[in-house]
Amino acid sequence: MKIQARDVLSRMFEAAVQAAQPSRVIGKHLPEAVAGRVIVIGAGKASAAMAQAFEQCWDGPLEGLVVTAYGHAVPCERIQVVEAAHPTPDQAGREAAQQMLGLVKGLSPDDLVVCLFSGGASSLLPLPGEGVTLEDKQAINRALLTSGASISEMNCVRRHLSGIKGGRLAAACHPAKVVNLLISDVPGDQPMDIGSGPTVADPTTCDDALAIVQRYAIDLPPGALDLLQSGRGETIKPDDARLASVRTTLVATPHIALTAAADVAAQAGLGVCILGDSIEGESREVAKVMAGIALQVRRHGQPLAPPCVLLSGGETTVTVRGKGRGGRNVEFLLSLALALKGAKDVYAVAGDTDGVDGLEPNAGGYLAPDSLARARALGLRPGDFLDNNDGHGFFEALDDALVTGPTLTNVNDFRAILIL
Repeated sequence: MKIQARDVLSRMFEAAVQAAQPSRVIGKHLPEAVAGRVIVIGAGKASAAMAQAFEQCWDGPLEGLVVTAYGHAVPCERIQVVEAAHPTPDQAGREAAQQMLGLVKGLSPDDLVVCLFSGGASSLLPLPGEGVTLEDKQAINRALLTSGASISEMNCVRRHLSGIKGGRLAAACHPAKVVNLLISDVPGDQPMDIGSGPTVADPTTCDDALAIVQRYAIDLPPGALDLLQSGRGETIKPDDARLASVRTTLVATPHIALTAAADVAAQAGLGVCILGDSIEGESREVAKVMAGIALQVRRHGQPLAPPCVLLSGGETTVTVRGKGRGGRNVEFLLSLALALKGAKDVYAVAGDTDGVDGLEPNAGGYLAPDSLARARALGLRPGDFLDNNDGHGFFEALDDALVTGPTLTNVNDFRAILIL
């Protein structure tokens, strides 16, 4: 059977995205009904789709508010959907965060708060902590995104500069029951890192946040620096009695997505090796390691023989040095191409499962053995594109961009390297 490389790569990416669709997973994790009110809150690129799925599955009365990114809203009948900016927060997100805190104020033990959070919530709920302005948050967020810090490091800083994250929203719900239904977009699936953990406890400290700021030489505004140094930015800890009734379930994860893609590969007659669902590091450096594994497969049939596919997920980082358009998945692919040097029969796809890689509407891109040759025939210098952090420009020029539009879910990055 002849394998069409791009077709099977596309089908694997689509399977990964579909496996994490809220309509497929929310109904399996409904909480028990309560005597009091049922309030739905949430934030993230998938939160509106999660709210819609919950509405469709829940028989009783409910009300609520979720915040999603511009272009990611879907219609809900009983839950208000607000759109705000991502990844740089805006006033709409701040106002929604304040409204959300008001919505859960004054609840009783008979009430239930269902919390629907997915990736993107950190930027979509930008309620600054004491002495921090929205403009401060915007500047800090931009600095974090270009620093090379990991997502867990970025979210540690965000939690301690927030008025709603780091368990503060869960504490505001007390004494109501709180049920978290989360879609994980973070390596390791730690709830405190999903949207910076508005409704879960946080064991990290202001000192941890300060150490991260110092490690990446981020210049904090005076109010933010004082909030951390004074300890007033401390988050809600695991032993806080207000979080005793919080229950958390991960309804979709990167591993679920990779497993779905593996099934597609197996049906196509490919061997499958899942390298990991929580791979981190600089995109270009991770690519070099993956290129080495792919070449070992092609030359020596180890750790498995062709035809096969190497799957991985997680969230790599990009330390921005150039002035290109990003993002981390196309940077990975471009570095992979340079490391493979046109190796025969090696193809790849890399994309963000939310449909947005960095700041661009492209999810990622495709790589073929002739990608470098085609680029050079067009007068393009691939190394220059990598130096300028312009992976999107490179793959668009080759007509190899992966464009999906908003997928309404988010289980982080998806990478597949196909060796025939």
